[in-house]
Amino acid sequence: MMTDISDKTQDLLVDDCVPHFDVEELDDVTLSLDEEGDGQLYEHLRMEVDRGQEPARIDKYMSEHVQHSSRNRIQKAADAGFVHVNGKPVKSNYKVRAGDVITLMLDRPHYDTTIEPEDIPLDVVYEDDQLMVINKPAGLVVHPGVGNFHGTLVNAIAWHLRNLPSYDPNDPSVGLVHRIDKDTSGLLVVAKTPDAKTELGAQFFNHDTHRSYVALVWGNFTEDTGRIEGNIGRDPRDRQRMAVFPAGGDVGKTAVTHYRVLERYGYTTLVECRLETGRTHQIRAHMKHIGHPLFADERYGGTEILRGERTASYKAYIQNCFKLCSRQALHAKTLGFVHPVTHEQMDFTSELADDMAALIDKWRNYTRHN
Repeated sequence: MMTDISDKTQDLLVDDCVPHFDVEELDDVTLSLDEEGDGQLYEHLRMEVDRGQEPARIDKYMSEHVQHSSRNRIQKAADAGFVHVNGKPVKSNYKVRAGDVITLMLDRPHYDTTIEPEDIPLDVVYEDDQLMVINKPAGLVVHPGVGNFHGTLVNAIAWHLRNLPSYDPNDPSVGLVHRIDKDTSGLLVVAKTPDAKTELGAQFFNHDTHRSYVALVWGNFTEDTGRIEGNIGRDPRDRQRMAVFPAGGDVGKTAVTHYRVLERYGYTTLVECRLETGRTHQIRAHMKHIGHPLFADERYGGTEILRGERTASYKAYIQNCFKLCSRQALHAKTLGFVHPVTHEQMDFTSELADDMAALIDKWRNYTRHN
């Protein structure tokens, strides 16, 4: 018998699937092994192996008995020491037997994940009775998660739509259709009705939407346009980062990014990126993979001085650039889709965030005078 499976635990064990529709800035919900904690483990799931059960690997057993679970996620949880049998941690190859008591022990207590409306300013680009398009500022977390249970874009949307009786922010059949990273600015679409989310979600899933990003990256390109193809999956050496694996292989998910040079500044380049697929950190990981990390992208090595002079003045200039835009220089500039009810083509464009616009102006001035 299985008891006490919290929604958060389900998130930790479930694979990405429709209707999440990962995009560049969409974070997988995974076990937070790097989170600081008090050293204590908290029980999130308890189940007893049925009588008459033949010996079976615990990852296989749990994937068959925990609703919507993923064997891969269970393996990661076990390898991290979070899966216990009879009070002791076991690895994913442990074979369960009748009467074993399996518990999932995480390094944080249960948390009420109910989304409450919060009065947070929103830049609403467009709104009707079916959907709304929002220009998200950098620094705003999209969805509540570990370490960010309040003050997110979802909380702000709940406040904005608080007087709409049909909109329940805790109902997954409405709300955000896709996500972008906390430190990426730009356009997102929100569905107000289940039918709108289903229709818009299908467009994202089938790659029928039109999305482009503007990014400032390290280095100069030899060509004006290019295509990057390579599977994207969790980096085994750093679980907070994504890595690129061989296209068509068994590791990661298929990912394709098209880029076009907009401006060249010698040591950096302004590019437009168009997503053929939408994977977590896709642009950030793909650009790192081809040797052009996003400027100021700490997680992918963009806060090192990767190109340029060794002079003290140049180093000071770069540090001033980092202070001016202290996050990855990435903006979701355009978004296009077919309206779920009117079937009209809807296209939106947003201006660069102030910090990124100032950074680009600084590089333009540098290029003029050097």
